Amino acid sequence: MLKRLQRWREDRLLARSHLGERWESAVESWPVAARYQGPERTRLKDSALRFLLRKQFVAGADFELEDPMRLLVATMAVVPVLELGLHWYRGWSSVVIYETPFVPAGEWEDEFGIVHQSDEPLSGEAWPQGPVILSWSDVLEANAEDGYNVVIHEMAHKLDMLDGDANGAPPLHRGMDPGAWKRSFSTAWDALEASHEAEADDLPIDPYALEDSGEFFAVTSECFFEAPERLATTWPDVYAQLCAFYRQDPRRQRHEPQQDATKSAQSLRD
Repeated sequence: MLKRLQRWREDRLLARSHLGERWESAVESWPVAARYQGPERTRLKDSALRFLLRKQFVAGADFELEDPMRLLVATMAVVPVLELGLHWYRGWSSVVIYETPFVPAGEWEDEFGIVHQSDEPLSGEAWPQGPVILSWSDVLEANAEDGYNVVIHEMAHKLDMLDGDANGAPPLHRGMDPGAWKRSFSTAWDALEASHEAEADDLPIDPYALEDSGEFFAVTSECFFEAPERLATTWPDVYAQLCAFYRQDPRRQRHEPQQDATKSAQSLRD
């Protein structure tokens, strides 16, 4: 009942809003959005607009946010949950956007109880039940060449935090095997670590993934949506796990007619 009332209220607000008219032009610079066509594109747009209604967008420092910026960030944010639902972003309410990388405020405690304070500028940050914080200049750096997308990265952390800390093990769907998930990601971790230590020139993902298991999940999620061919070729087991979790197959969406891609997404849900 509450969900129906929320949707009814949102429908009324969206009917009076002009944001929908600006959506196409706001996302045309992001190639990933072009992957979604037909009914999927309609749902992507609708989800992005509802995300804007449910989350408060706040400008950091003296930065001035404009509607196209909010629309692009919202669209990037909803791509990971397009087949899951916006309720997967429950428990937090704000997106803070700075013009450039920002210095995090306050201290944080690691798994050993040691308190740290950092003055290193960040491109993004996400805390349990807290806001997602982004650097706009880094949002604009999203690209398939590097498999980079700071918005998807931080949203992956939010999904990871749904059952506790960001530890690389988000709540899996019924039928998914936690053991297979762990084995796939552990094998990929070992391969990336070995390549990084050998100073290999062409790493499949950013070695920042080796910071911890939570970062590994977030970085592979970026690559999954931005550069799916690379991830599927390098670590097919990780790619398959992410297909099952996100209930999407970006590589197939890129090659198949929309009707077949929709059937593929449906088969992942069944």
